[in-house]
Amino acid sequence: MSSASKVTITIIVAGTNEPSNADYLAERMMEGMRSSQPDIMLRKYRLKDMTLNHFTLEHYATDHADDDFPILQKAVQEAHAVVIASPIWNFSVPAHLKNLIDRMGSFGLDEKTRSVGTMSGKPAYLIFTGGSPSVTWPLYRRTLSHVSVGLQYFGCAVVGTHFEGRCTLGRGKFGLVVDKRPATLAAMIEKGKAFAELVKKFKTTGNLPLQYRIKRSIVSAGQKVRRRLGW
Repeated sequence: MSSASKVTITIIVAGTNEPSNADYLAERMMEGMRSSQPDIMLRKYRLKDMTLNHFTLEHYATDHADDDFPILQKAVQEAHAVVIASPIWNFSVPAHLKNLIDRMGSFGLDEKTRSVGTMSGKPAYLIFTGGSPSVTWPLYRRTLSHVSVGLQYFGCAVVGTHFEGRCTLGRGKFGLVVDKRPATLAAMIEKGKAFAELVKKFKTTGNLPLQYRIKRSIVSAGQKVRRRLGW
């Protein structure tokens, strides 16, 4: 099978620890993707190993090839889907991930108005790891909403989110813990399989399941209203 005909998924990991709980869960999801589709092409990038200049308005108008952003831009644009795995720091994501999302506006939005997403429904999946227990997810869902809303603004369809709580060795002690959670690891493998199948269908038909098409329609309607109001 040629690379052009393969399902391609880009995985971006924002964790800086080594080993990283977010990266470990991303690897298990990738394992599920491979078991579902052996020919799938997976490209993983660790933001901690890359250089990204801080976003300024000039990044909308200039091709800044003096850092690693063009690598990530190409990886996202060429992929049929994107997975982002990140720890939660102080109720949000690490600054380098927020910076990447800001930089993505240079290609994720139209050049004329910077208000129309260009991703055409590209599926996205989010993995978050945090130190608090799972019952705190409703709070984190609000504080992390900028990640999913930003991707949807660019035209992506966020088709799934996994939150893994209590990702610490103890109070104030950080380290790898998810490797000792067989139920979580099995769930991530299954989620990887399901995501790969969804992406394969999206690549083949250009359509998402109905529930995500409805969400996309709502986002698109909001963008149209915003443009009419001149916001």
